[in-house]
Amino acid sequence: MWKSLATSWAILLGIGFMMIANGLQGTLLGVRATMEGFSTFTIGVMMSGYFIGIFAGSFITPYLVKRVGHIRVFSALASLASISILFHGLFINAFVWMGARIITGICFAGFYVVTESWLNDLASNETRGKVLSVYMVVVTMGLGSGQFLLNLANPDTIELFILISVIISVGLIPVLLTAKPAPLFELSTKMSLIKLYRASPLAVIATCLTGMVHGTIFGLGAVYASAVLVDIKLISWFMASFMFGSLVFQWPVGYLSDLFPRRIMLAVLSAVSIAASVIAVAIQKDEPLFYLTIMLLGGAAIPMYSICIAYANDRLEPQQIVAASGSLIMVSGIGLSVGPITIAFLMDIYGVEFFFWGIAGIFILSLGFALLRIQSSHGISAEEQGKLIASGPIGTPIAEYYAPDAIDYAETIANEAIDLPKKSEVE
Repeated sequence: MWKSLATSWAILLGIGFMMIANGLQGTLLGVRATMEGFSTFTIGVMMSGYFIGIFAGSFITPYLVKRVGHIRVFSALASLASISILFHGLFINAFVWMGARIITGICFAGFYVVTESWLNDLASNETRGKVLSVYMVVVTMGLGSGQFLLNLANPDTIELFILISVIISVGLIPVLLTAKPAPLFELSTKMSLIKLYRASPLAVIATCLTGMVHGTIFGLGAVYASAVLVDIKLISWFMASFMFGSLVFQWPVGYLSDLFPRRIMLAVLSAVSIAASVIAVAIQKDEPLFYLTIMLLGGAAIPMYSICIAYANDRLEPQQIVAASGSLIMVSGIGLSVGPITIAFLMDIYGVEFFFWGIAGIFILSLGFALLRIQSSHGISAEEQGKLIASGPIGTPIAEYYAPDAIDYAETIANEAIDLPKKSEVE
């Protein structure tokens, strides 16, 4: 593992800077849009543009990488992301911001695809899980620490937008200076949503609902915090608490999901998220218990995406996993885009408190469907499950399945299970 990390420091450092910029700009835009008097629904639609871009970019980037290579794509997207963030500071217009958010989403989807496929190529089947775990720590810490840069300048000026542009540009430097040759890149096939749903209904529904929650948290969290928390510095702590909770609970949740049946874990995490959302509404003020509750919510909600992916893989043949990854990206992209728009519309009607009520409502649906599947179908035991591989905190593309040895990797993960059932025997 250490050898793989030693040869991948440049791409990890580069993506770390990108995540710091990403963490800051998401929160900054929510705060600035509120200051500019945008309605909550308008903000929700505008912020969903990022996730629409993520959805589109996860399919566009692989073709670009295959054509011109990793470094050129990373460089071009970094330049584009650095320019697009400045449009938010120069033009205070919801339509301009929506377009810029879509461009930003495409760029960051590209960063994820390039980074994850590059790391996957550097690692072996034995070290890949550990390397990707380090990558996820870098991503999560970057997103969380980026929140605190909001306090360096007044959000109603262009200074923070310029800072984001500078950080993105700095993140490009280590990637351009790396002496490590970029890996080969192969495109995967896709599985239809209908076929994937037939293989595992719960994986499809839970992935979509989890995406809705992630989109709501990162699209509207700053809007909620701006309305409830008086001091603007507290907004940084509010948003960072989600990420730090994810970082703290990622390993325990992953460990338990390998120890117990995953649909049980999905039900438990949904119930914990519901309880945390209700408690947050009851507290709803600046005190330690409030931030601990947010950490609990982030720790339960954000790792659920990894479990959804692993749950689907447990119910697929090894040769199907690569094709299914593209469909799961599509499902999560739908949820990420729809979540902020839906919850923002309801927040406009019922008030900002519906931020947490909306999250609770989505997890009630997730819990109900998980319990329904538990009662109506035969599952597989924990011993028959494959390993869980940590994925991104906001439904990042599963780019490891684009790597040249993706089929071998999928077979390795599947073969770690004991007598893995065929898809016709489960769900």
